Amino acid sequence: MKKTYMQKTAEVTRSWHLIDADNQILGRVATQIATLLIGKQKPTYTPHIDGGDYVVVINSSKVAVTGNKEEKKIYYHHSNHPGGLSSMNLGTMMEKFPTRAIEKAVFNMLPKNKLRSERMNRLKIYAGAEHKHQSQLSSSEEKKN
Repeated sequence: MKKTYMQKTAEVTRSWHLIDADNQILGRVATQIATLLIGKQKPTYTPHIDGGDYVVVINSSKVAVTGNKEEKKIYYHHSNHPGGLSSMNLGTMMEKFPTRAIEKAVFNMLPKNKLRSERMNRLKIYAGAEHKHQSQLSSSEEKKN
């Protein structure tokens, strides 16, 4: 009789992944990041255990979008005061906050449960090619070999 495998929190091993967002489509790279954060690519995936990996995204300011989303896609924010609704389109957001577009896309692709904030804490996004996680990435590569 076969048993269903359920991963335990103590058995979780996390690795580091580097994703270069240069000239990649925003939605496709966000889906790839969300899958790594959740841990669905692992054979030990268990829905109620946070078994995902760390993800470092570089060149987020060079991410591409299809169609005319830079003008048409609008992000809304409310300050909880009367008349406090503000809006910003994707093009303006990429100029002012180049990492926030990927962050919002990944955040909305993750399951809406208590594990979402822990998963988002493992996501590191940088606008340029420089990042401070080279030692973790190199040690993760050595473990794979």
